[in-house]
Amino acid sequence: MTETVVRIESLAFGGAGFGRVDGKACFVPFTAPGDLVRVRATSEKSSYLNGEVVEIIEAASRRVVPPCPVFGTCGGCTWQHLPYADQLAAKERIVAETLWRSARVAPERISRAVGVDEPYGYRSRVQFKVRWVSGQLQMGFYRRGSHYVVDIPGGCAICNPLLNRVMDEMRRVISSFAEPDRIPQVDAAVGDDGTTLAIVHYIGDNRDGARIHFAACRGELPSVNGLHLQCGRKESILPLWGVDALAYGFYADFLPELPALTLAFSRGGFSQVNYHQNRELLRIVHRMAGLSGNERLLDLFCGNGNFSIPLARYCSSVVGVEEYGPSLEDAKRNVAANGVEGVKFIRSDAAVGVRRLAAGGDRFQVVILDPPRTGAKEAVVEAAALKPERIVYVSCDPATLGRDLGLLCQRGYEVLESVPVDMFPQTFHIESVTLLSWAG
Repeated sequence: MTETVVRIESLAFGGAGFGRVDGKACFVPFTAPGDLVRVRATSEKSSYLNGEVVEIIEAASRRVVPPCPVFGTCGGCTWQHLPYADQLAAKERIVAETLWRSARVAPERISRAVGVDEPYGYRSRVQFKVRWVSGQLQMGFYRRGSHYVVDIPGGCAICNPLLNRVMDEMRRVISSFAEPDRIPQVDAAVGDDGTTLAIVHYIGDNRDGARIHFAACRGELPSVNGLHLQCGRKESILPLWGVDALAYGFYADFLPELPALTLAFSRGGFSQVNYHQNRELLRIVHRMAGLSGNERLLDLFCGNGNFSIPLARYCSSVVGVEEYGPSLEDAKRNVAANGVEGVKFIRSDAAVGVRRLAAGGDRFQVVILDPPRTGAKEAVVEAAALKPERIVYVSCDPATLGRDLGLLCQRGYEVLESVPVDMFPQTFHIESVTLLSWAG
């Protein structure tokens, strides 16, 4: 089969529209439920096929005009052609279906998705891809499924406007560099207060030349408050000028009797890309943890203390476990800067850290996990062995979440609630917070 006509029925995790061809599942990117499309197969397996749109024969009534001129070519966004309410509904359904398949979590345990008032201009951290082609600089994001850079000279619709200004200024600075073809990427981030930081990646041999060029460009980068050069792994980051950390905050009484807190993260460190929704994550985690002041809390994959530090006020003590050293140092500085007591941090792989704590006789009533996209397969097994009363799992991938919830349910835990949180509007990515209780 080369071409066929498909009616799109729903949206799948990964962003593609879903339909059927002769009983076989068909996935077509950039389509909407209700579309009737002519599709060309790009790959085919025994049970499904992937396709691309040749022609929209009949457009879905719910389609909207994407604001970004490169939508459909750029691989950054997948759902700009859908009303935001439809995006939220699709994410709720995807979480519900995935958790039912993987862990038999009943659909009624899935709450309504927590959305945002403004689904554009939210992204606070981004990696701009760079390519020098025929004497012209291309700067933007990779085309879907490739390493071809889609140029976005007008700026990215989901990025904080300050980051688009940083990109525009970096274009001129990179173009005047002697080796523009040796710059593959620029990382840019903005703090809650509008302070920006950029990291230029350099893969050439003349590191001194690169350092001298970019160090001398401060006057050409008025929107950049700190510039750094990376020549290899994160450990190779070299400060050139300006700030080396950014910060975001939780305002006073955001949670009951919580004082205002400011949490910093260093260059190259991790933070959520949507500060507004990060606060919503904390609000949900605090509610699910059910802290009364007497519990010991274990925070796995604790990063810079995003959950450990605000929640320390509501329990007797907190132990945070984090493998990435710079983030752990951020966490320690954040504890000191905010005058928080009762928090201890351990540098370790999460699973290994839990085993060590258990061997030392430590016990915790509540465990929080916020792992990377790959999930926490080994860590959840170790955490379950501690038999905490409650486990709160923050996930950015429904598939690995479902796998890990299945493991926890096999070990005596019951899923009480899962709340999708839309951290990434206009994309298929889904954050969620899930509460499990020890059922014995």
